[in-house]
Amino acid sequence: MAEALLTPLQALLDGVMLGATYSLLGLGFTLVFGVLRRINLAFGATILVGIYAGSHWHLASGSRVTALALTVAGAIAAGLYVERCALRPLASQPAVSSMIATFAVWMQLQEVVSLLSVSRTVPYPASAWMPSVEVGSLLIRADGLVMWSGAAVIMLALFLLLYRTRLGRAMRAVADSAEGAALMGVNVRAVGTAAFVMASAVGGAAGALIAGSQQQVTPYFGLWATVKGLTAMVLGGAGSLPGAVLGGLVLGVVETETLAHFGGQWRDLAAYALLFLVVSWRSRAARGRLAAAPSGRAALEDAL
Repeated sequence: MAEALLTPLQALLDGVMLGATYSLLGLGFTLVFGVLRRINLAFGATILVGIYAGSHWHLASGSRVTALALTVAGAIAAGLYVERCALRPLASQPAVSSMIATFAVWMQLQEVVSLLSVSRTVPYPASAWMPSVEVGSLLIRADGLVMWSGAAVIMLALFLLLYRTRLGRAMRAVADSAEGAALMGVNVRAVGTAAFVMASAVGGAAGALIAGSQQQVTPYFGLWATVKGLTAMVLGGAGSLPGAVLGGLVLGVVETETLAHFGGQWRDLAAYALLFLVVSWRSRAARGRLAAAPSGRAALEDAL
C-alpha cells in the first residue's frame, strides 16, 4: 500500500513545487489584467529577454547573483517597452486592439533574441546550491525546493505590497474603478505603469527560477511562459490574485500526476483538457446567471 501511494505523493510534491512558479506567471498576467483590463501576450517574451540578458552576463562574468538581477532588470525594461508601444497608445481603444499589439511586440522581441543569440539554446546558472533531500521515501529535489521557496517569498512580498502599502491601495482602487480612482486623485496612468513594472519583475524572477532549474533556455521559452501564465490565470479566475496562485498550483499538480501515471506525451493534453472544462463550466454558469436576470434574459434572446 505504501509503495502504491509513493508515486502519487512524489508527483504531488513535485507538482506543488513546479506549480509555485506557474503561480508567479499567473500573477504577472493577473496584475496587468486586474489594473489595466488588458491581456499582455508579450509577457512571456519580456521574461525571455531578461533570461537571455542574464545568461549572456553569466557567460561573460561568471556572477550568478548579477545574472539573476540582470534577468529581472531585463524583463522590467522589456515590459516597459511593451507598455509604451502596445498599451499606452491604445489605452482608449478596445481591449482587443492592445492585445493584438502585444502579440506583434511579442514576435518582435522573440525575433530580436533569436537574431542576437549565437546558439538556439543558451545555458543559465543553476539555481540549486545544495543537495537534494530525502524524507522517508520521498525525494525533495534541490532545484524544486529553490523554486518553491523563492516563489513563496516573492508571492508574500507581492501580497504585502498590494495590501499594506499606499501603492497597493491605489492599484486595488484602479482595479475596482479607474474612473472612481481618478476622481479621488489617483494617477491612473502611473499606477498602470507601476503594475506593469511589478508584473515584469515577478515574471523575471519566475523565469530565473525556472531557467535555473532547467539550466538552459531556448527562444521558445516565451511562448511556453505565456501559455502557462494564461492557463494559471484562467484556471483561478481572471483578475483574482489568490485565484492565480491556486490555478498555478493546480496546473503544476495536474501536469506532474499525468506525467507520473501516463507519460510525458499526455502532460500538456491533460492540462489543456482541464482548462477547457473550467472555461466551459464558467461560460455555462455565466450564461445561466444572465438568463436568470429579467433584463439579461431579453439580451440573451436577442443575441440568439
